[in-house]
Amino acid sequence: MGELKLMKGNEALAEAAIRYGADAYFGYPITPQSEVIEYLSEQNPYERTGMVVLQAESEVAAINMIYAAGAAGKRVMTSSSSPGISLKQEGITYIAGAEIPCVYADVVRGGPGLGTIQPSQADYFQACKGGGHGDYHQIVLAPASVQEMADFVALGFDLAFQYRIATCILSDGAIGQMMEKVVLPDQKPRMTEEEIKAKYPWATTGRKRGTPHRIITSLDLDSNRMEQHNRHLQEKYKEIAEKETRFEEIQCDDAEYVIVAYGSSARIAQKTIQLGRAEGMKIGLLRPITLWPFPTKAIEALIAKGVKGFLSLELSCGQMIEDVKLACNGRAKAEHFGRVGGIIHTPEEVLEAMKKQIIGE
Repeated sequence: MGELKLMKGNEALAEAAIRYGADAYFGYPITPQSEVIEYLSEQNPYERTGMVVLQAESEVAAINMIYAAGAAGKRVMTSSSSPGISLKQEGITYIAGAEIPCVYADVVRGGPGLGTIQPSQADYFQACKGGGHGDYHQIVLAPASVQEMADFVALGFDLAFQYRIATCILSDGAIGQMMEKVVLPDQKPRMTEEEIKAKYPWATTGRKRGTPHRIITSLDLDSNRMEQHNRHLQEKYKEIAEKETRFEEIQCDDAEYVIVAYGSSARIAQKTIQLGRAEGMKIGLLRPITLWPFPTKAIEALIAKGVKGFLSLELSCGQMIEDVKLACNGRAKAEHFGRVGGIIHTPEEVLEAMKKQIIGE
């Protein structure tokens, strides 16, 4: 089952999209995720599976192509990096309001503004708190390896279509650019028009001549209907939070102190745990796999088991720490440690931060 290859994270994501049976990718190049569209263009997936790959004239055009093709029940995907995702925000909120399933990847670079092309995790707010307008959420998956860059494509599409929601794969420049072994899935067939019509009756798959076309839109000028629609969305988000929260615990069974980290920061935290335990400190790692929904209950359970403090480890000035503190609710200490500007923290300095900020040495 599957095929073993050595690939960059961005390449693995692109190849996984082809093998999932995606119908189309609409994107625009930006460092450090340009390999996604470069790889897709090189592979010419239209010849392999019928998948369309198009470089749009801008990020705004790309996300609106996603809106249109997704409304037809197609499995569509885009990707970008931080400034490009900012440009896509209006389209993402339209997609949320119209309940269009899609997948997009954000390979995060530092900011604000053009910032740096080096790795960052400072798009947490943009992805998890709603970078666009309105009361909406999207599922946010945080890969910590090249393997997960591939695996989360299928998971992202499955969740997107199950809940008619956008799924964001929130990576970073380190995960996108690093090379690792990855087991790629077997090729899945693309869905036929008949299968789409049968499985997704909401989709605008065409009508017979003389019959009205279905319109999918996020616009409704009737306040009562708009309120009803928003209430419906909130119920959907509540269901997702209850059923789809994902996380990983590493050496948390006896932990007194826990690092909360995702993506490349979680990889570094694992070495920090080894260093700390070698010195007699009982440190564990909670790795959120879904950043939204955030694993609040997992933190609550760790506190109930006796964890005294949490260090939110981020490549940012402190964003996820807000969710960690909300989960702690004053029952355990919670502090942030991060590096920015493209500087990646070392396991040793993370351990020093744990000692000073959480343990109190």
